[in-house]
Amino acid sequence: MKLTKTLLASMVALSLSVPMTSHAELPKAISAPINKVANLLGFGDDVQADSGLDVEAETGEQVADGEQMDIQDPTSPTLDVLESKPNTLHGIEGLHQGRVPLGAVSPNTLKTFVSVVDLVRRDYVKEVSDEKLFENAMSGMMTGLDSHAEFLDKEAFANLQSFTAGNVANIGLSAVWQADEEHWVVTDVHEDSSAKRAGVKVGDYLHQVGDTKLSDIHSENDVKQLLNGIAGTQVDIVISSAGRNKRRLTAQRNEVIKSNVETSIVGGVAVIKLPVFQNNTRQQILESLGQAGVPISGVILDVRNNPGGVLESAGAVASLFMRNQTLVQVAGRQGVERELKTEGSPLLIDLPVMILQNRYSASAAEVLASSLQSQKRALIVGETSYGKGSVQSVIPIGDDQAVKMTTAHYLTADGKQIDGVGVVPDVTFNKSTDLAPTMMAVSDVWLSQALILMDGAKLETGVEFAPVGGF
Repeated sequence: MKLTKTLLASMVALSLSVPMTSHAELPKAISAPINKVANLLGFGDDVQADSGLDVEAETGEQVADGEQMDIQDPTSPTLDVLESKPNTLHGIEGLHQGRVPLGAVSPNTLKTFVSVVDLVRRDYVKEVSDEKLFENAMSGMMTGLDSHAEFLDKEAFANLQSFTAGNVANIGLSAVWQADEEHWVVTDVHEDSSAKRAGVKVGDYLHQVGDTKLSDIHSENDVKQLLNGIAGTQVDIVISSAGRNKRRLTAQRNEVIKSNVETSIVGGVAVIKLPVFQNNTRQQILESLGQAGVPISGVILDVRNNPGGVLESAGAVASLFMRNQTLVQVAGRQGVERELKTEGSPLLIDLPVMILQNRYSASAAEVLASSLQSQKRALIVGETSYGKGSVQSVIPIGDDQAVKMTTAHYLTADGKQIDGVGVVPDVTFNKSTDLAPTMMAVSDVWLSQALILMDGAKLETGVEFAPVGGF
């Protein structure tokens, strides 16, 4: 016996004190949420979910909490984007909404559900719409699975799509670490920015971004990454007037950053900072090298604090350095389901490459590091990475909502576990390591150490890249 949409409607009708004859006769306000729940649970017609987008979060929370998502669109071609909170590779086959036998849910559980809905509608201190109640129920269903699963309402789904398309934004302020004051000090607040509207002023101390206190962070890039995020999202900051009157403010990230890839040339070595993986990351790397205007003799990919993003973007970056190699294995309920391989022209295959990572490098960043490490194509330096190896698929429900849930785990190209383990570096750094005099101009200790190692491996004659549009 199957649990039908009509039965679900009957349950809800009881909870809402609505006379019940048929699902079709329910008021629209109640019928709509019933349809949503029925479709989500698979009580209605079976809907085939195509493969989609793999994203990892966060977003680091990274994004930024780094997870990969596979966004599936039942009305358009497959969107093969592997995000680093971890993403699904080319989509996970066999994902579809099925029917749930009535026996799968006990009568007591159904009765409790009905009672809870009725209690909230009748006794909660504020009036809550039936639509909101059912959205909350769906949200709870997903978040109860694991820390990465969630129900995406219209706004959240749109933000996710904006993020994977490359729309990263900030709140419109700049800050620098003042060693003498031992504080981050705001040096610039953009006109008409959300930071200015929130009351931030030049000279204010910046103490905290989100849940991260800045007292032990001295890297400007790290603070930038905390302030940056998906365009349209909000972030809480804690500021004070030179240490007095600490206050928490909320500002919206609405100043879109055209490129989140930062490239600098140090002694002929291209140091490429990758704060997150998005659909256009590979192209941004190539454009930045073309704009450098000098020969490149080696590459350091800095993925510290990178929470992941689009998994296939990490694959596209790896494809710059090697040809026809396995990047990662995807394992579902039945074991290894598929492998993701490099695609595209390995335009940087002749250059020595190093990956600089830390304990906050996660998901797609770990896929990049492990794939180049397993093929002995890159030296991994820094510290053991986060260990985020689960794959979240984003599956649209209707036109503007979706669910994100874990559908697989990924393994390294040689079958090693990443989740809970991380990628172990070939060379471990610690911040007390002495610096060579020639590297003292570089304020970042770990980057300085990486440059010392790269100095012995870089090409004697560098490679010059064409300007933008020449790739």
